Amino acid sequence: MLLAAMVAGLNSRVPGLVLEDLQGALGFAHDDGSWLSTAYALGELVAMPFASWFAITFSLRRFHLSMLSGALALAALIPFVRELHLLLALRALQGLFSGALIPLLMMCALRFLPMSLRLHGLALYALTSTFSPNIALWLATLAVDRLADWRWAYWHVIPIGMVAMALVAWGLPKMPTALPRLREADWAGLALGAPGLALLVVGLDQGVRLDWFHSPIITAALLAGTILTALFMACEWRHPAPFIKLQMLQRRNLGLGISVFVLLLLIGGTAVTLPANVLAQLQGFRLEQSSTIGLIVGLPQLLLGSCVAGLLYLRWVDARHIFAAGLACLATACWLGSFITSEWMVAQFVGPEVLYALGLPMTIVPLLFLITSVVQPQEGPYVSGIINLFRALSATLGGAMIGQLSAVRSRFHAEMLLDQAGGWGARLPSDEPHWASLGTTVAQQAGVLASADVYRVFGLLALLLIPVVLNFEYIPAPTTTTHRTPAPSLASSTRAAS
Repeated sequence: MLLAAMVAGLNSRVPGLVLEDLQGALGFAHDDGSWLSTAYALGELVAMPFASWFAITFSLRRFHLSMLSGALALAALIPFVRELHLLLALRALQGLFSGALIPLLMMCALRFLPMSLRLHGLALYALTSTFSPNIALWLATLAVDRLADWRWAYWHVIPIGMVAMALVAWGLPKMPTALPRLREADWAGLALGAPGLALLVVGLDQGVRLDWFHSPIITAALLAGTILTALFMACEWRHPAPFIKLQMLQRRNLGLGISVFVLLLLIGGTAVTLPANVLAQLQGFRLEQSSTIGLIVGLPQLLLGSCVAGLLYLRWVDARHIFAAGLACLATACWLGSFITSEWMVAQFVGPEVLYALGLPMTIVPLLFLITSVVQPQEGPYVSGIINLFRALSATLGGAMIGQLSAVRSRFHAEMLLDQAGGWGARLPSDEPHWASLGTTVAQQAGVLASADVYRVFGLLALLLIPVVLNFEYIPAPTTTTHRTPAPSLASSTRAAS
């Protein structure tokens, strides 16, 4: 199931990283091609809050294999589609199939794993936020530069997905369906939530490009999306058999933890994507030349997550203190990144990236422990839907925030630099050769200064989260004593919870 969840993440990240190559191969304009990422993101977000409920209703094993099969079939088909509107529809459907896979991983970790292994299961779930998005840079390089075929940006997940499918078919037990639940479902909430969440993604993902509320499309999408999503939340709150139990957010660690989780993922967005974009802008680097950054952050996660989980089993270790130390690492990484200059290459980013590699598991794994420790195993489907809903939303929100902050600060610094250049230029002859390159130089330096500002903002955010984290309810180290009692089926335990 971990491999399947990684397929979902890679399906999103890798095609997004090579979007320019895809646009060139398919003959799409930049504006048209940008909707490909939006289509996938909206499908992914729509699936998140509902996937666990449907998995229980139609049998976890059958539902998981169906979603994975659909995602892989579309990955094989999409490279042969050339018509934009059909491609957007298929990409949204692929996002829907893939988005259903990630919540099931957390649900199973909470429901099936004994306490002696649960934290390691949560550490594996954390890889969907710390490993897959960062290793995607290297996989994108493999598809475009090494294999020299843009279609591998979609096809690369098929071998991984086939292995995942075989393991799930072999390892997950067959469970009965619970079709009577269909009569009790909050169908009004689904009818409101699906379009509401999709419209929010459209507004956030396209907002920077279309200049936010200066665009009637973005204004309408954000307004309608907010209203529909609020109505969806109201329906879920009042319904006796909801898809997600929002009342659980009243628990201190869960409500506070979800808020911190969203902000933490925003900070994590500066780890790899921002340096790669800076190097592409300043030095003209292709993905192959900056893929080392993704490997520095991504590969250590395969070990560090379980190491942090092992620490949390020690009785003298306070998860809040590890969390705070991880935030300090992220803040330090951002502080080092704020010293960026136009001469920086990959080597100059190594120090900050090492700190990111340490800080990400030291924050996400303790946070998942603090959140899920106030949740009963039979509540796993509900909390999985809530966490992954905000996780997917934060990914889109993070990209929008970094893009908007970079654009605003670039314009500000460009104006300041041009004002200074105008003052100096009054003392220079009109035929000075540097005038010809002034515009390029100003744009480059404004981008550098804007990137430094982005690092400062998110570094400050990491520092501000430290006292918030220390205010979490203390959770002692979990016991590793195992009991030889049979675990009830997922469907029966969830019916008992509802």
